[in-house]
Amino acid sequence: MSFIHDDFMLLNETGKHLYHNHAKDMPIFDYHCHLSPQLIAENHEFETITEIWLAGDHYKWRAMRANGVPEEKITGAATPEEKFKAWAETAEISLGNPLHHWTHLELKHYFGIEEVLTGDNWKEIYDRMNKVIKEEKMTTQQLIQGSNVRFIGTTDNPTDSLEYHDQIEADTNFPVTVAPSFRPDEAFHIQDRRFSEFLERMKGLFGEAPSSYSMLVEQLAERIDYFDKRGTLASDHALEKMVFAEATNDEIEMIFQKAVKQKAISTNEKEQYLTRLLVDLAALYYKKGWAMQIHFGAIRNTNSYWYDRLGPDTGFDSIVDSAGEAIALNHLLDEMAKNESLPKMILYNLNPTQNHVVASAVSNFQVNNDGIKSKIQFGAGWWFNDTEAGMLKQMEALSDHGLLWNFVGMLTDSRSFLSYPRHDYFRRILCNYIGQQVEDGKYPNNQKLLGKMIENICYTNAVNYFKK
Repeated sequence: MSFIHDDFMLLNETGKHLYHNHAKDMPIFDYHCHLSPQLIAENHEFETITEIWLAGDHYKWRAMRANGVPEEKITGAATPEEKFKAWAETAEISLGNPLHHWTHLELKHYFGIEEVLTGDNWKEIYDRMNKVIKEEKMTTQQLIQGSNVRFIGTTDNPTDSLEYHDQIEADTNFPVTVAPSFRPDEAFHIQDRRFSEFLERMKGLFGEAPSSYSMLVEQLAERIDYFDKRGTLASDHALEKMVFAEATNDEIEMIFQKAVKQKAISTNEKEQYLTRLLVDLAALYYKKGWAMQIHFGAIRNTNSYWYDRLGPDTGFDSIVDSAGEAIALNHLLDEMAKNESLPKMILYNLNPTQNHVVASAVSNFQVNNDGIKSKIQFGAGWWFNDTEAGMLKQMEALSDHGLLWNFVGMLTDSRSFLSYPRHDYFRRILCNYIGQQVEDGKYPNNQKLLGKMIENICYTNAVNYFKK
C-alpha cells in the first residue's frame, strides 16, 4: 500500500466517511497566504521542482540545517540538483516532522508519485517531477486551479500599487479571485529603520510624508480605501506580543515625533503607540467590513549573523514567552468594543500554551447585531503549530470555550504554490478527530449534522465570514 493512501490519517470509520463524503472535494478559500501576486498575474511557468519546492521555503531550510546541510545547498549558489538531493536526504529522516507528511502529499497530489523520497531515489524522483513540470508546462495559475482554490488572500504592503491584482482581475481566463490583504506592519516598527523607510514610501505616494500621527492615520485611511476598491476583505498584523497601554493624544503625538526624529523610545511608549494605532485601524476596518487578523508570539530573526546575510523570513524565528497577555488582549478588544468599532477579527497565537487564554478571551466579545457567527475567531494552528498535535490542541481549546462549528478553518500561510495539500492534511485531521469523538460516544452519530459541520469548517464558514 502507498504511504499516502486514500485513508491516510483516518483511523476510524466515521472519520473516513466524513472525509470521503464531505471534506475531500470541498473547494479551498485560502484567506491568508504569502503567494506572489506578480507570479500569479504573469502565470509564471516553473523550470524545476527545486524552484517550486525549495525557493523561499524556510520550513524546509530549518530542517536541512538541522541535518547538517551547508548553507550553499540551502540558500546559496549550489545547483538545483544539489539542493534537491540535500532536501531528499533530509526528507527521508524527517519522520515526526509535518514536513514528511506534506512532502509526500505534494508528491502524490501534483506528480502522482507514491514512493517515499529518499537519498537513494532522489535522482529518479527529481527527473520524474521535472518531466511533469515540463510536459504539463506547470504554471502558477494551473497549480492554483488544479488545487480547487476559489479565493486567495495575499499579503500586501500599504504602499503597494496592487497593479498585479488589477492584472489578475482583468484575466478572464483565470476564474480564481485573488484579493490583496492590508499588512501595515512597518507603520508599527517605530524603533528601527523600517519605519523611516515606510514614511519615505508614503511620501512617494502622497507627495509628503506624514508630519503628525493624525496625518499618518489619514494617509493609511486613504490606502485602506484604495485596497477596498480592489476587493480587500482582511488586514493582517504581526506583533511580538499582545499589548495594551493607554495614552493621551498629546502623548501619542510626542511619541510619533520622537520616532520621526529617530530618537530613543521606551518600551511603554512603544506599547502606547501600538495600542493606539491598532485601535484606530480597527475602526477603519470596521467601517469597511474587513476582518482584522492579528498574529502574535513570534520573536524574529534571532540569528543576527545569518539575518545580516540572508534577510528576514529565512528560518531564524522562534516562539516568544511573555506574561500579561491575557489582560492586554482583553483590554485591547474591550477598547475597540467601547468605541463601537470592533471589527471581525481572527487571532493567532504562536505560543500554544496560550490556546485557552485566547479562546476564552475571544468568547467575551462575540456580541453583535449583524448575525456574524463567531465574529471574533480563534485562528487555526499557526506556523510552528500547523502540525497534527498543534491543530488538535487548537480545535480542542476552541471547542472548550466556543463553537467549533463556526470555525473558519485552515489557511496556507505559505509562499509555495505546492502548499495546498496542507488543507487536505487539515481536513483529514479534522475528520479523524470528529470521527473519534463520535465513536467514543461523545458526539451524536448524526451523519447529516456531522457532514454539515465538516463542510462548514472546510469551506462554507470562511466564505460567509469574509462577506462584507
